[in-house]
Amino acid sequence: MPPVESVAAIPNDLILRLSVEQYHAMIQAGILTDDDPVELLEGLLVFKMAKNPPHRLATGLGRTALENILPRGWYVDSQEPITLQNSEPEPDIAVIRGDRRQYHDRHPGAEDIAMIIEISDSTLQRDRTIKKRIYACAGIAIYWIVNLAESRVEVYDRPSGNTAQPDYDRMLNYERSFSIPVIIEGIEIGAIDVNSILP
Repeated sequence: MPPVESVAAIPNDLILRLSVEQYHAMIQAGILTDDDPVELLEGLLVFKMAKNPPHRLATGLGRTALENILPRGWYVDSQEPITLQNSEPEPDIAVIRGDRRQYHDRHPGAEDIAMIIEISDSTLQRDRTIKKRIYACAGIAIYWIVNLAESRVEVYDRPSGNTAQPDYDRMLNYERSFSIPVIIEGIEIGAIDVNSILP
């Protein structure tokens, strides 16, 4: 299936939006498989970008840094689906409540997630717009963008929730020389040096 060049170029009346349930049914029927590089974003099947070595490295470094400071009752997942109202993104890193076994029959939802991290190079525009909107709408408390192009981490918090224009009320930039506080359910559990997660 060739990718669509620009959704903006397609009239809205020609777009069929899928529900999360329809998306799951396509997976269960074998119409979509693990080999299909897509995720559901606001009802649309969107191609996931290929990952280059710096992206892979930053994902691994970020995951390790979080695993080293997380309290009991939380775990880190990478590039696995989370189920939200009209989307099923696969964030690069997610901090999830509980343990993996409790999600044997469903993907984690917004109520299970403390924070999301996207590693951004070629996806920076998407991560700053549609992904940020999706996570803010779902009420994900903390959203980081590891901005590889500008060697910094953008930290978003105070999500608006399901409003007319979902967004985060605050954004802070952390350059290479800074440490970022890691907040889980309103409590600072430690900090991560920006240098430790950038390639």
